Amino acid sequence: MPASRLFAAFLLALSSAVAFAQAAQKAPAAYEPTVGQEGKDVVWVPTPQAVVDKMLDMAKVTSKDFVMDLGSGDGRTVITAAKRGARAVGVEYNPDMVELSKRNAEKEGVAGKATFMKADLFETDFSQATVITMFLLPDINIKLRPKILSLKPGTRIVSNSFTMGDWKADETAELNSEQGCNNSWCTALLWIVPARVEGTHKVPQGELVLKQEFQMLSGTLRTGGKNLALQGKVNGEEIAFRAGGREYRGRMNGKQLELR
Repeated sequence: MPASRLFAAFLLALSSAVAFAQAAQKAPAAYEPTVGQEGKDVVWVPTPQAVVDKMLDMAKVTSKDFVMDLGSGDGRTVITAAKRGARAVGVEYNPDMVELSKRNAEKEGVAGKATFMKADLFETDFSQATVITMFLLPDINIKLRPKILSLKPGTRIVSNSFTMGDWKADETAELNSEQGCNNSWCTALLWIVPARVEGTHKVPQGELVLKQEFQMLSGTLRTGGKNLALQGKVNGEEIAFRAGGREYRGRMNGKQLELR
């Protein structure tokens, strides 16, 4: 082969190698999170998929729900909710995690229902959510608790492992290895936001005086000339209590308590 052709072939190979190297430099490796990496409020530890499924089961998530995940990480809870037909939004402070979640939702074919926003969960409006999911530390849960308790009665709150202080969960489930959870984060907790029913109510049965601590009720029912002590519970807008050996049920209709 003539020297001119050899030289031309060499230049072509060299230019191809340079172009390849430049392309490699322009295309950084895809972001991969590390378990335990620092975040704004918590370190990132993914919720086991079995626990995600259980949390959404306990919250009875359907296509009618609007789910918001506070601290959405890699997006798995939001994506799982979207696969159930729900409209779901993840709130995440780390922009790399937000972009990763969007890619994951695209891969799973639910980008139309699963969306993600880079935001501070303390500054986020989640008043329209029907279900709140989270895997946050207890002190974060306590800080969020007043805002959560102001949500519409009946809103379901589910948490991986961590509690709400003295607001006791309405339901707790422990998963084991046979149920698909093999690490320390295998507890799902459910709360249902209670209506505010404390006060004195005139009802057909007499006068009802309620004291309320989260979803738990105490007080008296004055009926038939007697004051009967009562103990009960609020479930969303529904109430139930026992007084004088009888069970009563009712519902808050706006500010009016309807007892039957």
